[in-house]
Amino acid sequence: MAAQSRFIKPPPPLSAFVDFFWMIENPSPEAQDVVVLPDGRIDILFSVSPAEPYGVMLMGLGNRPSQNTILPGSKTFAISFNLSAAVYLPGAGIASTLNTVTSLADDFWGITAADMDNFEHFCQKVSHKMGTMIASRADERKIRLFRLIYAENGAMSVNALAEKVAWNSRQINRYFNKQFGLSLKEYCTILRFRASFAHLKEGKLYPRQDYTDQAHFIKEIKKFSGVVPKELSRNENDRFIHLRTLGV
Repeated sequence: MAAQSRFIKPPPPLSAFVDFFWMIENPSPEAQDVVVLPDGRIDILFSVSPAEPYGVMLMGLGNRPSQNTILPGSKTFAISFNLSAAVYLPGAGIASTLNTVTSLADDFWGITAADMDNFEHFCQKVSHKMGTMIASRADERKIRLFRLIYAENGAMSVNALAEKVAWNSRQINRYFNKQFGLSLKEYCTILRFRASFAHLKEGKLYPRQDYTDQAHFIKEIKKFSGVVPKELSRNENDRFIHLRTLGV
């Protein structure tokens, strides 16, 4: 039996910062091996399983595929953040978490193992916590920048984005490299890759997201997934977990 997943969109005041809340549960007595694909988001995961105690982890941005295992009987509640939320996340900078998973305190944001019984309650509690943090620290210029990036699925050029938000392109690139550990251009290619999930899930193996040509499309898909588009679209045994959960 494949792992089961569920998604809840955040309330409107958090929509610029949170992409969605999600949960994944493996009711099977067998572990499920999966490949985690870059999706342009930062995640905080709250997990519990019969084999391991309750724990909280920060999963940084990824720019390459990584292997993972969903343990038997495990349950994970998580928050998938847009980059505009980086200022609210723990640590000296998100750049240091690129392609890494970092352990956080077990009582992070006041969430405990007791909150793992009810997903809706978890979402409400986290939403309230973030609401109290955002009121005094939101940077409107960065919020506008990220709204444009996400609305265009990474298709808008750095110069065009800079013009729209009245922010020098060199300053934007400096901010991205310092804060996130990659350039804005590379981040946009990750978003474009993510936007292709729905087409690949339908078996559409040709470019739909402003790729130069078929060769460019294949190269980018292989860079971020480790396989060619045809193999990714097959998704045998639900191995590419993002293709099933985000390819909608």
